[in-house]
Amino acid sequence: MDRFPNAANVDFHSPLDLSKAAAAVLDADGRISGWSPSAQRLLGHSPDDVLGRPAEHLVEASSRQRLSGLCRARGPRGTVLDLCRLDGRTLRAAVTFSPLAHRGAAATVVVAAELEAQRCWEAQLAMLQGLATESSVGLTIFDTEARVVWGNVSTDLELGGIAQYVGRPAGDLFPEGEFISRHHPPDEDQIIEHVMATGEPITGMHYRGRAPADPVREHVWSCSYHRLMDARGEPLGLFEESLDVTERYRAQERLSLLVRAGKRIGASLDVRRTAAELADVAVPQLADEVMVDLPPAVIEGRQPPTGSAPGNSLLRMHGRTPEEFRTSPVSYPPASPQAQSLASSRPVLDAPAPGTPDGAGPDTSGHCLFVPLLARDAILGLATFRRSSNPDPFGAEEQTLAVELAERAAVGIDNARRYTSQHAAALVLQRSLLPQHLPELSALDVAYRYLPADSRVGVGGDWFDVIPLSGARVGLTVGDVVGHGVHAAATMGRLRATVRTLALLDLDPAELLTRLDDLVAQDSETEPHDGLSDEALGVTCLYAIYDPVSGRCVWASAGHPPPIVADANGAVALSALAPGPPLGLGGLPYENVELSLSSGSLVALFTDGVVEDRRTDIDSGIDRLAQVLSWQRCPVEELCDRALSALPPGPQADDATLLLVRTRRLGSGRVADLELPPDPAMVARARTLTERQLESWGMSELAFTAELVVSELVTNGIRYATGPVTLRLIRDRCLLCEVSDNAHTAPHLRRARRDDEGGRGLFLVAQVSQRWGTRYTASGKTIWAELAVP
Repeated sequence: MDRFPNAANVDFHSPLDLSKAAAAVLDADGRISGWSPSAQRLLGHSPDDVLGRPAEHLVEASSRQRLSGLCRARGPRGTVLDLCRLDGRTLRAAVTFSPLAHRGAAATVVVAAELEAQRCWEAQLAMLQGLATESSVGLTIFDTEARVVWGNVSTDLELGGIAQYVGRPAGDLFPEGEFISRHHPPDEDQIIEHVMATGEPITGMHYRGRAPADPVREHVWSCSYHRLMDARGEPLGLFEESLDVTERYRAQERLSLLVRAGKRIGASLDVRRTAAELADVAVPQLADEVMVDLPPAVIEGRQPPTGSAPGNSLLRMHGRTPEEFRTSPVSYPPASPQAQSLASSRPVLDAPAPGTPDGAGPDTSGHCLFVPLLARDAILGLATFRRSSNPDPFGAEEQTLAVELAERAAVGIDNARRYTSQHAAALVLQRSLLPQHLPELSALDVAYRYLPADSRVGVGGDWFDVIPLSGARVGLTVGDVVGHGVHAAATMGRLRATVRTLALLDLDPAELLTRLDDLVAQDSETEPHDGLSDEALGVTCLYAIYDPVSGRCVWASAGHPPPIVADANGAVALSALAPGPPLGLGGLPYENVELSLSSGSLVALFTDGVVEDRRTDIDSGIDRLAQVLSWQRCPVEELCDRALSALPPGPQADDATLLLVRTRRLGSGRVADLELPPDPAMVARARTLTERQLESWGMSELAFTAELVVSELVTNGIRYATGPVTLRLIRDRCLLCEVSDNAHTAPHLRRARRDDEGGRGLFLVAQVSQRWGTRYTASGKTIWAELAVP
């Protein structure tokens, strides 16, 4: 038999109750004169078997003497006897003897029940007694109208006396409390109504409030509600169980707060955001306000002060988001609790009077806990946890929690400081590697904008360049290195220098990208760590050449978005040619795309940060930029501003670089061409044409030098060419002299010996010109020289 029956089958009547116990009547001689049906069910003997027989025959020998004494007793008595069952087994029973006098004859009423059932009933009764008088679980009974009927000792202690609340509504017990569990009706009256109407119990509701017996300290109870029914199945009311779980609830809250802090604090790599994350995690669960005081050096990403605790010249940040944060200067007197906390590197608990020292900012009245921010054995600042609405001081567990939050915040702030320093260094490096000043050009109006990525992402590897080429032509390039940080910036600088070097060789765009691709691939294979870094693999680049004389623009792309072109009327054209593969990956060859641009056309070269965003696709960004280019009448500087202002708001996920040019044409009045047959006599004609042309341009002071250069270049062309020689003079910011022929052999500069009859021509050209060189064309070569205008 189970020690305790199933709770659903509990009968709170005593097993010795006459309505259910086995009963017998003994006469004065101890013989059985009465035998109940319950007695027959318990022992198995029928009335015919036992009536008139001595009762001792139903008792084991060890219990017979005790039976005889109880039968002679004058008052009611109880004992434990071993009774004999009909089947031969022994039943240990609880037995009571009550004397009975009827018509002058003495008799005894004997009531028996199984001892185990009696003990179980006694345990249940003791449990109910304990719940009423000793249990820490508060029990309160309400009638059907939700009025207080009864409460046990625990409820009596919490309420400061249950008697004063009997007959009053349930809402009078804790008028300022609230349920903090949201999975059931939040109001106690609604909960009681629901339980009374449906009979469905509501359990495990967390209720927060202040007990009348302890109005200073806030408590949390776990409450459950059950309906009470009478014997007929009619509702009697309901009872409430309440258990004070304040410490357990606060421990769970502290644990959840630590979990939330691990996910939130320090994830942004931004000093201000980290301070805001600390405040957001700690308020309002731990404190009503959190203030973080940091030296300006830490906020700016520099090394924190060394040698002493930073008690002076701090900046206080208070608020729960970076946008809400307000900063104000603050300093601590030597005797202040803040200074003591910093000096001892330990938390200090204080409840200061209203007002703040030295204009420290907002009122710090209430309980305050000052915790130093320690990271890598350095004191970065101070965190202040302040309570105003909660009168409870910070307990030991809460102080430990505040210290751990401050430690997490300190590590996050130090990481953010170091990252800010590295980001600033990378940004300085990248800006120093980008063009500091664009050249003044007759061929183009140029404007550019560079917008670095958000500090959490890191500086990228965008670059651009404007490269003056021979013949008044201009090279334009933009590129994007994979990755972020110092390595990406350094890789960008090396690639930009390489592109400039190859461009000055007068290579066409497709050939330049092919050579750059070979260099990147070879360098990655042979010296992947000492040469171009891994960021160079997969880098994108676009290179274009614009000729203001012909209006011809040729470009090629290595995985980079093609340029957007708008003509002088504002009509926008997009290239239909897909870019070639990124650099370093190999694969398909690069192809040139040729455009004819009228004067006043707009060409936009850009990186994907200008047109691509996590919230929008690249096609929307290209349409947005094309719309900006349709504003033809705006200066290019204003168009650049319009393009960047049209970017989606919020942190920039990638660098954004925009190079915007408006084309010009050099008219026929600034260009002179002369085709000469391969006859040495034509040298003199070339000198005469040069002299006349310079006189018409008002540049006669250059005539002697120009005639010397033209004479040498034409002589060299006629000597080695097999067809006509073309002389071109271009008046730009300098005087350009070009001689083209159909030979592919390039002249070399050398120093002639005393007895040499030739070899001094190019030496003289190099001496009198500011630049000279050779570029190859499909039909031959062009030797050119630039003469500075006085």
